[in-house]
Amino acid sequence: MSEGWPDGVARFVLASIGSTNAEGLRLAPTLSGPAWILTLDQTAGRGRRGRGWTMPAGNFAGTLVTRPKGGLAVAAQLSFVAALALYDALAQAAGPSVRLAIKWPNDVLLNGGKVAGILLESAGTASEQPAVAVGIGINLAAAPPPELVEPGAVLPVSVLGESGFAVPPEDFLDLLAPAFARWQHQLETFGFAPIRTAWLQRAARLGEVIIARTGGTETEGVFEGIDEAGALVLMTAEGRKVIPAADVYFQGAR
Repeated sequence: MSEGWPDGVARFVLASIGSTNAEGLRLAPTLSGPAWILTLDQTAGRGRRGRGWTMPAGNFAGTLVTRPKGGLAVAAQLSFVAALALYDALAQAAGPSVRLAIKWPNDVLLNGGKVAGILLESAGTASEQPAVAVGIGINLAAAPPPELVEPGAVLPVSVLGESGFAVPPEDFLDLLAPAFARWQHQLETFGFAPIRTAWLQRAARLGEVIIARTGGTETEGVFEGIDEAGALVLMTAEGRKVIPAADVYFQGAR
């Protein structure tokens, strides 16, 4: 059951908007506290590295805009908070028969397929408490066509297709918002260490060979985990490598 809507967090539900992240950052100067922005029709969604994010009807497109304690140093860790919150909310929404895992750096997998993605954007400077938009897209009702996925990437799936459960976006937000608040409280109270531990317990392909691509560089190695800053740790033929940013590909992906 849901824990109830978190105290002090505003909620906006919009019929249609270009980007919930852009709307969240636009609203940020007028907000007195955190706020979730949910749209039932996102027309200009974005993924990592400027990629498009399509939104079939019935899917989830939402953003939490917040000013995290610790500023930009902590802001990047909110992607791990978001992944844990998504994991918990999806476990409630999709039922006990599905398999969930978190794929570094910012995807959640359902039965081995990509069901959700996370995109963080910020506004403000390091000298002030910046506004951070934690954008989340979830394939609740339908998955984008496989031909839209780049070669080698994990194929998309939907909650409905994998579990048979139809979950309206507003109902899912009722699960996600309290889960996010709980994990964010953990981060702000105890630091990144317990977040890292919980994330690793749910990590996809831990201990297996994966491929990390950054620009034109490709690194293959055994996925050993993430370091104290959340960077990817691989054991390669040349030794241990720490990779702060990359796209990850699996061998034998669904």
